[in-house]
Amino acid sequence: MNRAALQLTIRDQLRSFDGPTFDRLLRAAPLADVVSELEQHPPREVAGLLQAMAAHTRAELLAHMPAERQDELLNLLPHPVVVSLFERLPSAERADLYNRLSRGEQNRLLSALAKVERDDILKLSSYPEHSVGAETSSDYASIAPELSASEALATLRAGGKDNKAIEAIYILGEGHQLLGTVSLGDLVQAPLEARVADLMQHNPVFAEAGWPRSRAAELIRRYDLLALPVIDEERRMIGIVTIDEAMDIEREEDVTRLTNFGGAAALDDNNLDMRSSSWTRMFRVRVFWLLILTVFGAITSTFVARQQELLEAAIILAAFIAPIVDMGGNAGSQSATLVLRGMALGQMSLSWKDVGFVLKRELPVALCLGVTVALLEAVLAYFSKGVGFDIVLVVGLSMMLCTMAGGVIGALLPFLAKRMGTDPATLSSPLITSVMDMLGVFIYFGLAYAFLGHMLAAPAV
Repeated sequence: MNRAALQLTIRDQLRSFDGPTFDRLLRAAPLADVVSELEQHPPREVAGLLQAMAAHTRAELLAHMPAERQDELLNLLPHPVVVSLFERLPSAERADLYNRLSRGEQNRLLSALAKVERDDILKLSSYPEHSVGAETSSDYASIAPELSASEALATLRAGGKDNKAIEAIYILGEGHQLLGTVSLGDLVQAPLEARVADLMQHNPVFAEAGWPRSRAAELIRRYDLLALPVIDEERRMIGIVTIDEAMDIEREEDVTRLTNFGGAAALDDNNLDMRSSSWTRMFRVRVFWLLILTVFGAITSTFVARQQELLEAAIILAAFIAPIVDMGGNAGSQSATLVLRGMALGQMSLSWKDVGFVLKRELPVALCLGVTVALLEAVLAYFSKGVGFDIVLVVGLSMMLCTMAGGVIGALLPFLAKRMGTDPATLSSPLITSVMDMLGVFIYFGLAYAFLGHMLAAPAV
């Protein structure tokens, strides 16, 4: 079905509220396209359509909607429909929804749910935000180690409707202890009388519920897993993190790093969003960084203003302030980006070994970059402005030292941030640039006094 036909069909459905017809539409069109089209219509119309749909397709559709849209629709749906949704939603999704409800709505919902669903929601919703436990789904397939292959397959078929991620099967012992894993393919191809204990892989890769969620995504990527088992402190399995969740985690982490690196990091660890964040919150978060950068700018400008005597003696020096200090900031942003990328990919950690490795790689590169841009700047200064050798020397050396300093400082600042327990990306490009602006004018005028100090008027006797 093309996009125009899908739009027309959805508009018709929102007028007729024909649930069975819409259920067939969901099987004929990509779910992501249907969700995208429904977002263009008022929540009240969509809520009416949801009530007319079959319970299982209603839950599937709501699970793929953005969090803000889910909250809007829940407020418009009757309580029995909400209860039906929570009975059928994926476990991780309903735990997130539950955490966004008010205290009164939570109590009302729990009293209407069966004990199994109630216990599952309370368990998964108890983990801190951005932890592995908060991203865990309890929809997974498990079998006992003493079963034969034929008995295991029969067990899986019996619970197949409830187990969405059945490619990886987990072997659990007494007390839900995680013993190992076996793939569905190995189980199907094994002799019917073969024991699961002989087929399983021991010591599986796992994550603990209290770990940061980024570690789960990193493990899934590193070991090329479809799902990662999650255990509690007593090694009891509580669920899985799927590859889909890992992709969502990494996408959110990338967005957060991009936001932070642009100087718009939220102080309360919640991402800014152009659509959903209020203007007051956007102002409060962004003004914090701008005020800090203003302080750096004031220090820099005050220092430059005090060099009036030197600038009057060699006014041409003023023409080179901007390119010299800008080069230090640009070099710092480049090296910081490379280090942040290495940290994000798990290639670097907070260790002296990695710090030494970065310095070992960055120092020669920064030196070569500094010499290259210094030579170019010196040549351009000589031919475009006709300055003397002493000015060329000051400009060239300043450009070289600022470029080197920017590269080294930009490479080390992410490690400093991580050591302080903050997100390395919060040392954003504007902050690095401001630091290098200040350091750059110190270097520039320091060299100017060293080589051009003789041009200043001698004090009267």
